[in-house]
Amino acid sequence: MKKNHISVTKTARYYTLGELNEEIENVWFVCHGYGQLAEYFIKHFQALDDGKTYIIAPEGLSRFYLGEFTGRVGATWLTRDDRELDIKDYMNFFDQLLMPIIAGEKYLKVRFHFLGFSQGATTLCRYLAFKKFARIDSLIMWAGSLPHDVTPELAREVFGKAPIYIVYGDKDEFLEHINIQEYEEKVKALGLNYKIIPFEGKHEMNKDVLIQLKEKTSKQLAD
Repeated sequence: MKKNHISVTKTARYYTLGELNEEIENVWFVCHGYGQLAEYFIKHFQALDDGKTYIIAPEGLSRFYLGEFTGRVGATWLTRDDRELDIKDYMNFFDQLLMPIIAGEKYLKVRFHFLGFSQGATTLCRYLAFKKFARIDSLIMWAGSLPHDVTPELAREVFGKAPIYIVYGDKDEFLEHINIQEYEEKVKALGLNYKIIPFEGKHEMNKDVLIQLKEKTSKQLAD
């Protein structure tokens, strides 16, 4: 038996809030977690929609039933099966969403903020690192962490100057197996400019923390 691959055209789905025009000052690129859909994930960011902010929420390229054969549908960015090809596909997807904005002369002063939730955090960090993305005004890892395939050297090169926020709920059941102190020491050892923001809650988004992050990023950029 021989394993084969072929590239095909696939229609990807993403959602946006706000209008991309010359009034835009901030772009937020936000990635959902495993089993979520961008349509619902982006609703958490309505509090950031102030007329000067454009929010882009791409959706994982693989969708599936959360039950056995029916019911609610979720999406994932990748699995362990053909993992490298899945990474290549979503990186191409992100390029198509971001590069036209970066290349546009009227968006030269736009600030780029990146937020990944859970699986979306490793997905987003991997993209930014592998692409050596230069315009990172803030990076928010929410209930997630740097991926294992991003080396310390690459992390320092790409994220060394970016303000990083590590957010998690103090009752997050998916982080029970993670030693937060050890993780913080690992990030600290990389020499990254980070701040840890815990909140009362589980494996979920939090409106108050999002507003707080918007204020923090705005103040930091103003300074």
